Amino acid sequence: MKKSHLVLAVSMASFCLFLTVGAERAGAQGPAGAGASGAAQGSSSSSSSKSHSLNPIKWVKKDKESKNTADSNGSRSDIEKKLTPKLQAQGILAGDANATDACAPFTSLHECLAALHASHNLGVEFNCLRAKVTGVHTNADLSGCKGSVGDKAEGLHKAIHELNPSADAKGGAKNAEQQAKDDLKNLGA
Repeated sequence: MKKSHLVLAVSMASFCLFLTVGAERAGAQGPAGAGASGAAQGSSSSSSSKSHSLNPIKWVKKDKESKNTADSNGSRSDIEKKLTPKLQAQGILAGDANATDACAPFTSLHECLAALHASHNLGVEFNCLRAKVTGVHTNADLSGCKGSVGDKAEGLHKAIHELNPSADAKGGAKNAEQQAKDDLKNLGA
């Protein structure tokens, strides 16, 4: 008999505890429906949501300098227009080509300039190098490329080595990246 009273008491206590915890969870969820955002702002349980947004996009810190880089949408086309005559005068771009078309598959203008310089310095076909570095196949003829041109992007060093094994790929890539950096610096980018 005592055992049945003890079991009954423990089960009643756990049932009451269950109801209490369940009620707190329901209250923590806040109101739903029309006007829920206004009601949630007024409740004390949502005070922690005011100090920290639940939107993960807002968790990422934005770089203040990223708006002024050469790859931001507004200035990239302007810089490409300024680069075209300079690269044509150096013989890096053909007279009928422009930097905008040549650099279209590249995500970074710096990468494009480095590939252009490496192509010019080491005598590697630019279309082949562009296809290897970006992994993007344009309508350019790639039949003269050495090795296979896959769909996967490769580093500049590796792409140079595959297209011209006798060239100093590491030194050529480093030199081309420095020339690209200098080009962007001279244009104020």
